[in-house]
Amino acid sequence: MSDSNTTEFTNPSTFILLGIPGLEVAHVWISIPFCAMYVIVILGNFTILFIVKREPSLHEPMYYFLCMLAVTDLVLSTSTIPKILAIFWFNSREIDFSDCLTQMYFVHCFSAIESGIFVAMAVDRYIAICHPLRYSTILTNHMVIKIGLAIVLRGSMLALPYPLLARRLPYCKTNIIPNTHCEHMRVVKLACADISVSSYYGLFLLLCRIGLDVFFIVVSYTQILRVIFSMPTKDARLKTFGTCGSHLCVILAFYIPNLFSSLTTRFGHNLPLHFHIFIASVYLFVPPMLNPIIYGVRTKQIRDRLLQILTHKGTKVFSWCSRSET
Repeated sequence: MSDSNTTEFTNPSTFILLGIPGLEVAHVWISIPFCAMYVIVILGNFTILFIVKREPSLHEPMYYFLCMLAVTDLVLSTSTIPKILAIFWFNSREIDFSDCLTQMYFVHCFSAIESGIFVAMAVDRYIAICHPLRYSTILTNHMVIKIGLAIVLRGSMLALPYPLLARRLPYCKTNIIPNTHCEHMRVVKLACADISVSSYYGLFLLLCRIGLDVFFIVVSYTQILRVIFSMPTKDARLKTFGTCGSHLCVILAFYIPNLFSSLTTRFGHNLPLHFHIFIASVYLFVPPMLNPIIYGVRTKQIRDRLLQILTHKGTKVFSWCSRSET
């Protein structure tokens, strides 16, 4: 590594991503689960989009939000994993300063969008279970479009100060980022100026994005659970709770590592660095992988439609092979 990476300079043209410091020897082996997760993300989320598009009975608000979640997961993963795999496989550690800020923006923007989608899905389940007779009149296609635009606009605006504040800082210490991607606090900590504004805004966004969103989700599910436990039959309770259970699993897999990663980056100075990076990777990569698996397996309409497609194709292949033999 050249001396320019450690000597003083001002506003470098490139940053150096170390990957997982201390585990460089195992980078090739670590890349295997990362690559597997990315393949599952691509195949799973594109499958969700394909099935919902092909099946008219799935053209409902719940599945529109699920499609938004699939697109968000694809963008969130694609903004980070290809570069991480390049680091692990080809030792391609350099990233342009502007590209680093762009990646930072995409990570925080689409994390905020995903959080907003979870709120919308919780409200969707609340209306469907607590006010089933008014569901179609409340969540019209026009309303779903407005909710989607509001979620995207909120995520875009909340994440915009991250790269703007980072760009204004002078960097004269080092351009080496001990991480797999351009995480906000990891970048601004390299600055040789006061970063309190960036840090406070990050905490504000953490409270705004996680605190408020989790509050609305908890309120929605509190009302949902109240209705579920008041249902007359056990089968009805189990069926309704099973529908919401998959949503809760996805929410927990997203928010818990997200919150833990944000807090440990700021306050967990005694924790090993590779542990920080592992937690950050969990919240960035695991939910996009789990979302299509959980919703695909737990949602009967999607599962049945996928099995129908696979069975139909399998029958066609079998018929073609039989004709070829004769």
